Amino acid sequence: MAEKLKNKDYDLISVIYNASQAAETCTLYMKDAEKEKDPEVKQFFNEVAEMNSNLVQRGRNLLKNRL
Repeated sequence: MAEKLKNKDYDLISVIYNASQAAETCTLYMKDAEKEKDPEVKQFFNEVAEMNSNLVQRGRNLLKNRL
């Protein structure tokens, strides 16, 4: 019988998914800022994308250790 997924594990999966989506979205926003020649906004979106990518990796590590 398959083990039931615990709420906290589902929550980790949800956060990993959403952080991943946010990182992808920021990559698109960086391109928009680049087209509009706004390096400050582009840098902001780059930082947000990196933060979300780091959260994805941390979440994956936590999940891997719990499943």
